[in-house]
Amino acid sequence: MSQGIERERAKTLIDEFADKRIVVLGDVMLDEFVWGRVRRISPEAPVPVVEVERQTLSIGGAGNVVSNLAALGASPVMLGVVGDDDDAERLRSKFHAIGVETSTLVRDPSRPTTLKTRIIAHNQQVVRADRESRRPVSPEIEDEIIDLFRREMEKADALVVSDYNKGLLTESLLARALEAARTSNLTVCIDPKARNFSRYQPLTIITPNTQEAAEAAGIAIEDEASLIEAGRRILAGIDCRAALITRGEEGMSLFTSGGEMTHIPTVAREVYDVTGAGDTVIATLAVALAAGASFVEAAVLANHAAGVVVGKLGTAAVARDELMATL
Repeated sequence: MSQGIERERAKTLIDEFADKRIVVLGDVMLDEFVWGRVRRISPEAPVPVVEVERQTLSIGGAGNVVSNLAALGASPVMLGVVGDDDDAERLRSKFHAIGVETSTLVRDPSRPTTLKTRIIAHNQQVVRADRESRRPVSPEIEDEIIDLFRREMEKADALVVSDYNKGLLTESLLARALEAARTSNLTVCIDPKARNFSRYQPLTIITPNTQEAAEAAGIAIEDEASLIEAGRRILAGIDCRAALITRGEEGMSLFTSGGEMTHIPTVAREVYDVTGAGDTVIATLAVALAAGASFVEAAVLANHAAGVVVGKLGTAAVARDELMATL
């Protein structure tokens, strides 16, 4: 047994991941990594000079949720907005490489495709440069997204909302999408960004980190008592069946509307990079719930998946066989 789940039960659930159709609604972006080494300080300013050795690109933001779902064997659908630029084409190419269609990526010529460039030397991030627009999408773009969402929802097994605060998830778009999901009795998993969680309802489960949970609950999380109070306040404040608070090296804490709390210790052996770990958590959680897992079982599997991905550098995904091996 591994933290509340039998190995055979886990294997059955992971086998059920195959072809589960998960719609991901959120802020998609392109992650660029510039890798190099530092041997000197610039004579122009007190900054390191990075001698570039290679560059890599990966799908980031809500797109990293899609990458994780694809690696886990699911059939993800990415609903998001890109610009009318070269970065959008590079992003589409990356999606095609993992077998994900891009017809549901809406083109908006008024904004750039979100690009995050990280410069890394000796496996340490030196600086990050962002190219983005965070203004809300227009009503026309919103309508186009909602039309696509309603079409895709009919074939979906679950919905993931991945908010990176880049302008797609307006209050009206969220309200329309979440009400439609409830009408279809769809499992909804939300990775929040806004401090006010009331905009994310109705939903099934929300996955804030410790800081996000503390801000939403209006309480400093300093010990187990304050953690329990924060979880209780979050569930009391929104129409939600469960909250999974991710706590880094302290693991995760699951709160359900029935009043139960389950603490799940971390299984990470080495932590190299936490970039995108939250995406891995919500992807695994969503596909596990779609496969029939309980909240505790889904959280345990998500915890194991996160333990794998933080041991990798850069934006990463965890494959089904890697997940199974950790159990």
